[in-house]
Amino acid sequence: MRATDHLRGLLEQALAGLAIAWPEKTTIEPPRERAHGDLATNVAMVAAKQAKTAPRALAEKLRDALLASGTDLAAVDVAGPGFLNVTFAPAFWQRSVLEVLGAGEAYGRCDTGRGTRVQVEYVSANPTGPLHIGHGRGAAVGDSLARVLRAAGYDVATEYYINDAGRQMRILGQSILYRYRELLGEPVTEPEDYYRGDYVKDLAQELIDRDGRLLLEMPEEAATDVCRLHGERRILDGIKQDLADFRVGHEAWFPESTLLAAGAVERTFDDLRAKGLAYDKDGAFWFATTQFGDDKDRVLVKSGGELTYFASDIAYHDDKFHRGFDILVDIWGADHHGYVPRMKACVAALGRDPEKSLKVILVQLVNLLKGGEQIAMSTRAGKFETLADVVAEVGADAARFMFLSRKSDSHLDFDLDAVKEKSMENPVYYVQYAHARVKSLFAKAAERGFAPATATADMLALLTTPEDLELLKLVEQYPDTVAAAARAFSPHLVSFYLRDLAGRLHRYYTVNPVLTAGDDALVSARLRLLEAVAVVVKNGLSLLGVSAPDKM
Repeated sequence: MRATDHLRGLLEQALAGLAIAWPEKTTIEPPRERAHGDLATNVAMVAAKQAKTAPRALAEKLRDALLASGTDLAAVDVAGPGFLNVTFAPAFWQRSVLEVLGAGEAYGRCDTGRGTRVQVEYVSANPTGPLHIGHGRGAAVGDSLARVLRAAGYDVATEYYINDAGRQMRILGQSILYRYRELLGEPVTEPEDYYRGDYVKDLAQELIDRDGRLLLEMPEEAATDVCRLHGERRILDGIKQDLADFRVGHEAWFPESTLLAAGAVERTFDDLRAKGLAYDKDGAFWFATTQFGDDKDRVLVKSGGELTYFASDIAYHDDKFHRGFDILVDIWGADHHGYVPRMKACVAALGRDPEKSLKVILVQLVNLLKGGEQIAMSTRAGKFETLADVVAEVGADAARFMFLSRKSDSHLDFDLDAVKEKSMENPVYYVQYAHARVKSLFAKAAERGFAPATATADMLALLTTPEDLELLKLVEQYPDTVAAAARAFSPHLVSFYLRDLAGRLHRYYTVNPVLTAGDDALVSARLRLLEAVAVVVKNGLSLLGVSAPDKM
């Protein structure tokens, strides 16, 4: 049982004995200073009015009841106006080893999200070119968030929205046709607005190899459509392969064109009209977003009949809700931050609570460094470092961990040279080596003919050093970390936790001997403690989509 849950149970018992109901505003959390114990609670302060007594007097009664409850608590102190600082006995923390080893891969999973359906939509890059490292960061965040939510008991579906019906796709078709004509020696004028990457030339050459000069005999619009469809298919195939190599998968690939074909856009428009939230003006069709706090109403259909991106997005989110999802998670580039209030207004117009039903996670830019220099990137100009190139150079493990090493809305400097170093300065290596170091200890023990005994409470009672207790407490916190990451929709919390755990393990190894600890019982106890650490490291890395090698 988690320390917080255990303490709450004891407090509920103590309060019941005093005929006091559990106060809703009670907090149970680690104190700011480690010297104040393992957990602190304000329960006496928020229950004092109900108890009709002074907070400190109530705290003293609760202290006495807690200390009489059993052997799991070593100390309970009353502090300040009525805080309770609780210190657990070593035996409580030592039991966490048995729990970890007993649960194995399942350790850390919880039921926080049971019964809640969540859809996570991420990457969703227009199929106009290869994925760059900015897309890679969004992919890592989205995929890892889905893993974290599943570990917390949510029913999760993942999706990639394919924008195959907009202006950028027409530009792609025109760009390929321009290169096609150029490669065939036709007189051409460079377009003002087109995709310049070498991949466009490659796509044009594929059409030449397949169709020869056939497109030159077709009307321009028809030839552009052929180029657009060919480019979309080939680029999308490449995107899927790049994501697979990056250990990222989507359960559904949702083309924008299917919304139009199924009449979903018109259906949503009719619904908005019926609610008085949309209207015609100046030949255009408008959404009354000012009713939801926006600074001005937004156009859904332009006067020329062209849909705006916003129109498709409303219909798309409406479709998601109709599919039965309780929470929609959108992962966008940070440059879309101004779009968030509009999508919140959209969700409110669809009859949902925008704060509960829509979570938008913004992903900041990645500065890619090589040789100490920043690499300039622009998809349109054809100057970019693709995700595939980065993965090929540093590996999926390093790329994923680095993308998740900071909060998603923080800028990230990604040094290609640094993440390839096999040193403790490399955060990826630092965490993975914690797992490999434990596996190496077990291998050395086997070479010496030593097999650690099965963990028991008596054996684990030997784990009494400050470093033992530090590791034990951190191992016990892992399920809470998973639950917190799920509640906050923040997978980087797992990354932060793992770096802390790896650091404690490496320090433990330098201070407390393991294979030379003394008698066999102590050696076995320390090996089993480190085995539990290795299980947690592996479980945590799996939530980040990162492997836990046995050797490094």
